[in-house]
Amino acid sequence: MSKPATTPFLPYARQSITDGDVQAVIDVLRSDWLTTGPGVPTFERALAQAVDAKEAVACANGTAALHLALTALDVEPGSVAVVPAITFVATANAARLVGMEVVFADVDARTGLMTPESFEDALRRAAGKPVRVVLPVDLAGQTPAKVEIAAIATRRGITVVDDSAHAVGSAYEADGAWHPVGSARHAAMASFSFHAVKNITTGEGGAVCTNDGTLAARLRLLRNHGLTRDAADYVTDEGRNSAPSWYYELVEPAFNYRLTDFQCALGVHQLQRLPEMRTRRAALADRYDQALRHMAPVVRTPVRVPNCRPCWHLYAVHIDFAAAGRSRQRVVDIMRAHGVGTQVHYIPVYRHPYYQRHGAPTRLPGAEAYYAGTLSLPMFASMRDEDCDRAVAALARALSA
Repeated sequence: MSKPATTPFLPYARQSITDGDVQAVIDVLRSDWLTTGPGVPTFERALAQAVDAKEAVACANGTAALHLALTALDVEPGSVAVVPAITFVATANAARLVGMEVVFADVDARTGLMTPESFEDALRRAAGKPVRVVLPVDLAGQTPAKVEIAAIATRRGITVVDDSAHAVGSAYEADGAWHPVGSARHAAMASFSFHAVKNITTGEGGAVCTNDGTLAARLRLLRNHGLTRDAADYVTDEGRNSAPSWYYELVEPAFNYRLTDFQCALGVHQLQRLPEMRTRRAALADRYDQALRHMAPVVRTPVRVPNCRPCWHLYAVHIDFAAAGRSRQRVVDIMRAHGVGTQVHYIPVYRHPYYQRHGAPTRLPGAEAYYAGTLSLPMFASMRDEDCDRAVAALARALSA
């Protein structure tokens, strides 16, 4: 099972960095501004244009984006956020960090996405507690039923905040038109992550997109300690009447969630490359679909969500490990021995000890079924066709070893 020494390891994900990306960062490093300079609004304008939103507010990472978005809503402590059970822990943690309770929604057993029905079920299980926010997750680049979920939320007076960390570059169809993920057409805000393995990267980094100028102004205040240099916001006599050039006022204590100019320069160049990277990811997903057909029904390819054009962040197959006679750990180990990395996205969040201590359900059937079979195969924009074929061959060996 040992791999040839000359074969490089194929990870499940990897950043795609070109000479142009590197040069964009070098140019900023040689400039006068490394942070809080003109590169930040430049990136924000480029991102807003790319996702067809009025405002984009850049910040330190995707978790910070979620935290900023929920803080900006001024939700009362003890109110409830509905979070899908299959997601990274940050989605739920952001709600806890602003004092909210979390009720987990079940997900579709094949897509891992929250559904309108599981959202309604979570609302019933909230048992009369005030539900203020729902955080639908665009898992692996695919979108849940945004229109239907938004309609339910609107009827109940619930604010929608999309967790779109996986889905910059994706789009969904609604009312006869295609909407880029992040356009916030069916949400108050949408959050992104630009971690190294995401569809575009700034190393670390995140953003909140919205069409509400008041929310955007609040988000910018919150990411910078709660300080303002806008004379229109000053309340003291000194500020209103004769503020010196160095003057600023603290509106409320907040966070240092700023993104640097050199990260933003990388982000601008990555956005320029996003169409080609989206096309490449789609081609890889299609190649996987074709190559894995002979492994059915033990291996099932991702279910394609209708009315969605995903920018595939992950390629997560579903494997019947019992039918294969192999544990998932055994498959992971054999594939690694053949030089191919995999990952599991995600452990149902309610399983974690913290959420068990805070009354999370013991099991949700859709989430359990999804988790039991999911395995993410390598997927990144710089992958070659032969890398895809190599991953399929390693999986075949692992299942028949």
